[in-house]
Amino acid sequence: QVQLVDSGGGSVQAGGSLRLSCAASGRTFGSYKMAWFRQAPGKEREFVAGISRSGDSTTYADSVKGRFTISRDNAKFTVYLQMDSLKPEDTAVYSCAAGSAIGTSRRQEDYRYWGQGTQVTVSS
Repeated sequence: QVQLVDSGGGSVQAGGSLRLSCAASGRTFGSYKMAWFRQAPGKEREFVAGISRSGDSTTYADSVKGRFTISRDNAKFTVYLQMDSLKPEDTAVYSCAAGSAIGTSRRQEDYRYWGQGTQVTVSS
């Protein structure tokens, strides 16, 4: 079992940057694939970015490709989401998630553990 704590959200103007962090408990962090999802008001939760257990494979939603970068530091039990060139449509609650098995996945059902979420607000 792993517990996840999201942080780093805030309010920025369009074009700005934020870096989200997700700290995991337990020494089994390196055995989980990780991902970031987001949910905007009135919308369903959607996949943002995913990373494999070792960090050698990543995948992104088309809407954030080229602007967001997911990374992880297994020694620090932490996964990051660097968000650049932010747009108002990126406004949402962002949550990290951990799932077993290899590779990456965009499916919510492949992730068992979830962080509490951190609010990102981008103003125009």
